[in-house]
Amino acid sequence: MQKDLKDYRKSYEKGKLLETDIPTDPYELFRSWFKLADESSAVEEANAMSIATVGKDNFPKTRVVLLKSFGSKGLTFFTNYSSGKGKDLAENPKCCISFFWPSLEKQIIMQGEVNRISQEESERYFHSRPRGSQLGAVASNQSATIPSREYLEDRLAKLEEEYQDKEIPKPADWGGYLFKPIKFEFWQGRANRLHDRMLFSLEQNNWKIKRLAP
Repeated sequence: MQKDLKDYRKSYEKGKLLETDIPTDPYELFRSWFKLADESSAVEEANAMSIATVGKDNFPKTRVVLLKSFGSKGLTFFTNYSSGKGKDLAENPKCCISFFWPSLEKQIIMQGEVNRISQEESERYFHSRPRGSQLGAVASNQSATIPSREYLEDRLAKLEEEYQDKEIPKPADWGGYLFKPIKFEFWQGRANRLHDRMLFSLEQNNWKIKRLAP
């Protein structure tokens, strides 16, 4: 049976985004919005972001990953380079990253490219993770087909025994990416679907700002 969702409605009335209120640097606005989300009790994981990639098959794919650092140079996240997203990014380093915080009625959409960070940076972050997360990264050949859940749990148990009281080596194909946006779109929900959308585009090393129709 088909589910009818036409009557699902929400009125957005928690904020506004006007030209007089925004900085000229999109990173500054990103930091401000992220701080609001991070400090809000209604947002569980402010750093959860969707990343869309396109690989050899030309089909876009979106999944949620966790932002681990950000600054004026870009945004950093970590994954298995042999995973689906890793293979897509090796084929096509252009991607789209977005944040949606429904309780704040805010969304940020970014387009840009990724580059792998250094092995030294990846090593430092890997060994800062809980041991369980380190072992999980070693145990899982991310995106590969496995015979069962038990296979994965057995592999983890063997690794726990093997590396008891030992440093866990970072897998060679696991590490970080630096995402450098060339576009930021900030979306603020408004009443009557007349949302505020402000687009920052990097043109000749300068950020140009435009308002988009909702």
